[in-house]
Amino acid sequence: MKLAMVKQSGTPRLARVDAEGRRFWPVATLAPDLPQDMASLIGALAGGATLPEPSGEGEALDPAMLLAPLPNPPRNIFCVGKNYYAHAREFAGSGYDSSSTSAADAIPKAPIIFSKPFTSVSGPWDDIPLWPGIDEGVDYEAELAVVIGRGGRNIPKAEAMAHVFGYTVVNDVTARDLQGTHKQWLLGKGIDGFCPMGPWIVTADELDAHAMRVTCTVNGEKRQDAVTADLIFDIPTLIETISRSMALLPGDVIATGTPEGVGIGFKPPRFLRDGDVVECAIEGIGRIRNTLRRMGTD
Repeated sequence: MKLAMVKQSGTPRLARVDAEGRRFWPVATLAPDLPQDMASLIGALAGGATLPEPSGEGEALDPAMLLAPLPNPPRNIFCVGKNYYAHAREFAGSGYDSSSTSAADAIPKAPIIFSKPFTSVSGPWDDIPLWPGIDEGVDYEAELAVVIGRGGRNIPKAEAMAHVFGYTVVNDVTARDLQGTHKQWLLGKGIDGFCPMGPWIVTADELDAHAMRVTCTVNGEKRQDAVTADLIFDIPTLIETISRSMALLPGDVIATGTPEGVGIGFKPPRFLRDGDVVECAIEGIGRIRNTLRRMGTD
């Protein structure tokens, strides 16, 4: 099942989308008694509510109608640093990694968890803003994002996948200069508009999270190409790790890390510029496509 936020007549609406991503049915029509915001709907469905199968031909879905499927997650997005082997090595050698002091500690021994403010979330086709003064080192990071269904604390690995509602695509856009200057990741990754998400959430029953291909292109040139089987710390490990410290909530998002091929992996680095088009795609989910746009000074 695909669930999306669709802008219809100027109003965001929850919708169920067909397998091809071409038609949709408003949740308010299918199940008027269910919640009409995504996080609450996820909680209800994870708790045993059902969304009826669509009837009729539905309505035509123009991709431009799609908004971020979780525009207001319950809190900041959980992110994972250096979670693909090749990317961990390229990052350690980039000069931007304050968490590594030598090649020997390039591969983390435990998950590196940080957060990205929910205010950074933007839609699957929205422009990525280049804000004045923080626009010289902007980089891309295609990532598989896990959406939590049933919440909980101290979730063991063996039970973790039962807490996964579904998956979506995110681009963990990063200002590398801020990342380097401040020796931490929040300011460089938490910028408004720096988390394109979408195009929808695909429920976990339709996907094998261990065998999805993650790709990214910039202006049509392939930059990233990996499979989720290459994750250093798999999804159950991430859920166990985070839930040991705090209870996970329905609608929480965990961005699982990015593969090799980001801009700082090149010599010299290849940062994003005004007008560049970044497309992040994950097999079985879909793609998001965002254009870099320089913001004014007002």
